[in-house]
Formats: sequence, structure tokens, C-alpha cells
Amino acid sequence: MNLKRVISLFLMAFVATSIIMLCMTGAKEKDFIRYVEFNVTYPALETAMKLDIDSQDDEIKLNWIDMLAYLGAKYSGDFSSYKESDLKFIAEKLSSGEKISDLTKEMKYYSYYREAYGAVLNGFLGEYTEKSTDENGKTTEIKKYGLKVYSPIAKTFPYSHYDDFGASRTYGYKRQHLGHDMMAAVGTPIIAVESGTVEIMGWNQYGGWRIGIRSADKKRYYYYAHLRQNRPYQCDMAEGKTVNAGDVIGYVGRTGYSTKENTNNIDTSHLHFGLQLIFDESQKECDNEIWINLYPITLLLEKNKSEVCRISETKEFYSISSMQEIAEKNKTT
Repeated sequence: MNLKRVISLFLMAFVATSIIMLCMTGAKEKDFIRYVEFNVTYPALETAMKLDIDSQDDEIKLNWIDMLAYLGAKYSGDFSSYKESDLKFIAEKLSSGEKISDLTKEMKYYSYYREAYGAVLNGFLGEYTEKSTDENGKTTEIKKYGLKVYSPIAKTFPYSHYDDFGASRTYGYKRQHLGHDMMAAVGTPIIAVESGTVEIMGWNQYGGWRIGIRSADKKRYYYYAHLRQNRPYQCDMAEGKTVNAGDVIGYVGRTGYSTKENTNNIDTSHLHFGLQLIFDESQKECDNEIWINLYPITLLLEKNKSEVCRISETKEFYSISSMQEIAEKNKTT
């Protein structure tokens, strides 16, 4: 048995034990999830998403999180066993009128996977408005349903990445890498993946200039780190500000790994992109924070990139949608 398989089995056992302990706590402790290992593969995410979107005009609408949670319970969280036929099977059952509650009533941990996967994916699909401007300058709004979150790297800007979650890091102390690195040139615009509120900005010796944005439902905390030296943030950013999905929030750099503020001490410019799940406020800053592997999710987010433009006078980038809003406001003032 190879090492990767041993680690996987150990983590599966840990999840099961955590769930059992959670069920046993009763009134002694607050009842919330304390551990999540998100192993859903990109092919599973992509297929489930497509099934959800394609069903929106049907009488019975599918929910991709329901289907993925069904597979999570079926596989005990180990998606190395994933088969598309398993996903198509549950989709056909639901499309024929069967209820997810009936299909999962014998699955002991379905509710756990539904809540855990929902915490990751709840904000990703839904209705959104797309603005279109014709040759006469008339703008119309079109309602659509689909992926309404964005890649953290702006459209047309190149980057490279690979699955590096859990890799060893040694600065300060030996630890695991709890994010996803996206290699890009200094100054590349960084995009708000999801709408939310800016909770932190400023310097951290590990992350350099960084920004943290909390989703509206409070479940997801997006962490963007190693931003550009001297001018790390888009000029409108401030703690407490509400940002929209697709907005420019900052710029790629290589700051960090130094107690001295504004220091470039990272060898390669890149964005450190992290996602922490929060089921209770006590988890926000603690020894057992829940960070998940974002590699398969970034592959999915590549399907939706925010188009940006640069204002030559200020050298700032804005999303095209933001520029349209600014132009409309200027017409009325």
C-alpha cells in the first residue's frame, strides 16, 4: 500500500471519528463541524455543475451540492473512486422524481457531507445579471443562471499552478502549505472570487501584504497573500468595504517571509490563494482552522474570468462591470 493511500485512509478515519465525537457531544459543546477534507475532483465538480445548470429549464431542477454530497457519503470522502456513471445515476434518479432524502436515508454521514460541501460551494451557482451594450451605446440587462464566482486571476493575464496543498514550508517553523499558489507576474490584477466584506488588510510576516474577504453567509473566508510591494491593493480597498465578485482587489507580488514590513523576500512572484471554512466564529483564528485544497476549484473557476481595464492616469485596474457602474453614476451627477 503506497504512502498516499495510507494518508488518505488515515484522514478518512479521522473524519469518521470527528463526526462520531461531534454526535456524542450533545449539550456539552456547541454542535458544529470541526474538520473537513474536500477531495472532490475537478471532473466531478464540472459534471455536477453542468447537470445543475442544464436542469434549470426542467420541471425538476438538480442541485449539484446534493449530488456531490451523495457521492461524498458513498465514497467516504475519497473521490479517487469517482466514476461519472455514479454521478449520472443519482442525477437520473432525481430527475425521475425521487427525493434526495429518500435516496440518502441509509447514508449515515450524508448530512455531514451536505453541510461541509455546501460550506464550500453554496455561493458558486445562481442567478446573476449580465450587462450588454450595443453599437448605439444602449445597455441592457440579461438574467442568467450559472457560475457566478470568478478566477482569482484577471482575464488574459497568464499564470501557472499545480496541486501544492499540504506541501512543506519551513519559514518560521516547519508547517504545511494550506493554500494554493498561482504563479503570475508582479502587477497582475487579483480578482475577488466571491462577493463579500473585507475583514483584514495589512502586513503579515508570512503572507506579506494580504487581504481577507468573508462571504455574505460567513462560511467562506478568502485569503489573498504576497501582494505587490508599495502598492499592493486596488486604491478603493478598505477594511469593512463590500466588494463584488469580479472586482479587482489587489496585485500579485512577492512580499512576505519577513518581520520587516513591505519586504520582498519571496523568490517567485505569485498569489497565495486560500479558503478557510468557518462553521462557528470560534474557528476564525484558532489552532484547528479548516483550510481546503483549492486546486480543483481553481480549475473550475478558470471557466469564469473577470475582464479588466486599466486607467492610464492612475495606473489602476478595474473590472469592466465596475467601469460600467462608474460611467452610469457619472451620467447622473
